[in-house]
Amino acid sequence: MNPARPELSAEDILAALNARGVRYVVIGAFAAIAQGAPIEATFDIDVTPQRDPENLRRLSEALGDLHARIRVDDLEEGLPFSHDARSLAAMEMLNLTSPAGDFDIVFSPAGTRNGYDDLEHQSVMIKVGSQEVRAASLADVVRSKEEAGREKDIRVLPALRRFLRDST
Repeated sequence: MNPARPELSAEDILAALNARGVRYVVIGAFAAIAQGAPIEATFDIDVTPQRDPENLRRLSEALGDLHARIRVDDLEEGLPFSHDARSLAAMEMLNLTSPAGDFDIVFSPAGTRNGYDDLEHQSVMIKVGSQEVRAASLADVVRSKEEAGREKDIRVLPALRRFLRDST
């Protein structure tokens, strides 16, 4: 039995990252939907931060501001965890929950070699509520979902490819 999760307030999550000056790119389904892709709504938001030590320090501060905890199926409030720039540098992915909702930090998304550095140059600016943020390009979202090959990714690829083709 999965406990109820907090309702997603992507704007609040992104506002916390922006307030600390974290450099990141929004990725995945949220990035595609924000650019108008006709796919099913997502219940979390995924971001890829730049991995330099100063940015990871700011990310750690933002995670503290968000009261972020490790997301686990059987514990609504998640598990507390300690983090700093050094520990975050050793991570590949974090599935987190907070009072603002669920979010994932994916340091090296499928289809990239260098995560943020691969995505940033083709990213687009989007607005999420009052927050202006970088989002992965639709082409990068498609490439990542192709590489990941998960059932949920494969299911949305035809719609994403069609939308990408029709929007260019």
